[in-house]
Amino acid sequence: MSSDGGSVDAAAGERARSILITGCSSGIGLASAQALRARGWSVAASCRQEDDCARLRDLGFFSPRIDYQDEASIASGFAETLTATGGRIDALYNNGAFACPGAVEDLPTDALREIFEANLFGWHALTRLALPVMRAQGAGRIVQCSSILGLVAMRYRGAYVATKFALEGLTDALRLELAGSGVSVILLEPGPIRTPFHLNSYPQFRKWIRWEGSAHAAMYPEIERRLTTKVPPPNRFELPPEAVAKKLIRALESKRPRPRYYVTTPTFVGGLARRALPTRLLDMLLRGAA
Repeated sequence: MSSDGGSVDAAAGERARSILITGCSSGIGLASAQALRARGWSVAASCRQEDDCARLRDLGFFSPRIDYQDEASIASGFAETLTATGGRIDALYNNGAFACPGAVEDLPTDALREIFEANLFGWHALTRLALPVMRAQGAGRIVQCSSILGLVAMRYRGAYVATKFALEGLTDALRLELAGSGVSVILLEPGPIRTPFHLNSYPQFRKWIRWEGSAHAAMYPEIERRLTTKVPPPNRFELPPEAVAKKLIRALESKRPRPRYYVTTPTFVGGLARRALPTRLLDMLLRGAA
């Protein structure tokens, strides 16, 4: 696939497998696009902002603009991808998302509406475009980038937690419904990953959270400090975004992919704790988490 939307032949005359990835401006999306291109995949690396798409095109990627909060861009970006791939799409990796930090009682309902549009409804709209193509092919893979916060909750992350819990349930239902169709549905569940995700969340915090007078006012200066720290302190559990890309490759290239792939030690611990511990004990542990 060329950067101007044309198609490219795979080596030895074989058709390159094609994938559409969202949220490729940085972090997990960019690392995944680079890793898959290196493995011979034909990658459509989409971004929300046209400036980021232009930057990726300069790097040789085909990069349609897809903003999950803009239904027209979802439709046009998917159509451009199908044109570039000759009408086939082997995989869709829903990845682009943002957070809106703050206590649940300080979140305006409109803030929840906005984050659900970006983190769930837009993913659903794009998935619904891909599924008829995959059904007609008799094969395809839908991979959803969830989070440890789709397994367990943490304080002051309620909006993001809500979208990831919803994503987990919607994806589980979809997996059951697609049994026998040839289309696999897979969840990736990263824990702490070294990306600028916290910096990208700060504008949402500034837009929506009015914490002066909040019952949680004592916590907000520390929350704001974390969101604005360009280089956070070392976290021994944190992994680079390439760790997620490695699990994505397994999910895409395994003959029989797992329904879920955990990334980072905290995700394994969180998944086990959610299944094994009584809720009150789990709450005690999570209240002490940063």
